[in-house]
Amino acid sequence: MLKGRCALITGSTQGLGYAMAERLAAERCHVVLNGLGDPAEIESKRRLLEDSHGVRVLHHGADLGVPDEITDLVETAERTFEAIDIVINNAVVRHFAPIENFKVEDWDRALAVNLSAAFHITRLALPGMRRRDFGRIVNISSIFGQRGTVNRVDYVTTKTALIGFTRAVALEAAGQNITCNAICPGSSPTPAIEQRLADFMVEKGLSHDAAVRAFMASRQPSGRFVAMDGVASLAAFLCGPGGRDITGAAIPIDGGWSAN
Repeated sequence: MLKGRCALITGSTQGLGYAMAERLAAERCHVVLNGLGDPAEIESKRRLLEDSHGVRVLHHGADLGVPDEITDLVETAERTFEAIDIVINNAVVRHFAPIENFKVEDWDRALAVNLSAAFHITRLALPGMRRRDFGRIVNISSIFGQRGTVNRVDYVTTKTALIGFTRAVALEAAGQNITCNAICPGSSPTPAIEQRLADFMVEKGLSHDAAVRAFMASRQPSGRFVAMDGVASLAAFLCGPGGRDITGAAIPIDGGWSAN
């Protein structure tokens, strides 16, 4: 079903985005990586996906806060692979501050990267999906798209808005073989979370395992991180034949956090 398709995944040079790229490449999808980082490291990861799975992989370093660069990303992907069949809007920036101290430039950047980029990529990719009568759009929201927390007003706002965006796009595309869903992960061992955990270990004087248990105590009843491979497998399922009739959904994968 997915062999020969093309998947564009934003924020995919590391962490959860790269895990989803690996999973879809294993399904024989061609992949468009997007993200920043060390060029040599990104090239190594790009080549590894190609060599391991026998697919074509392109990296495009578009800054998702700049609409013209997003346009070039989509046009380059369509020119290279003739079509974008799957879009995974995963890129995110995070800032931490109480609202009265929140920098205006950080708020604007979060709206641009976390939310407006998903709008721009979807509006540009959707016409081709309509012509081919096939498309899968997956927006990576968060547990914080379904509940609030302190000192993260940009993250909570944009992840909540992504769920509304998902529902609107799903209804507009519902007459064709095009779906749009949101995945709402809890805490996964992404580089950003691992850094927060390392800081927590130093602050509390805890071992890694003890820090994970303490870190999760008020979060995931499972007491463990959500596996990035699990999130990637859910994304692949939504893009495959089993996900044909799932659209407009916001699906938690959070170790029971949303049930607590």
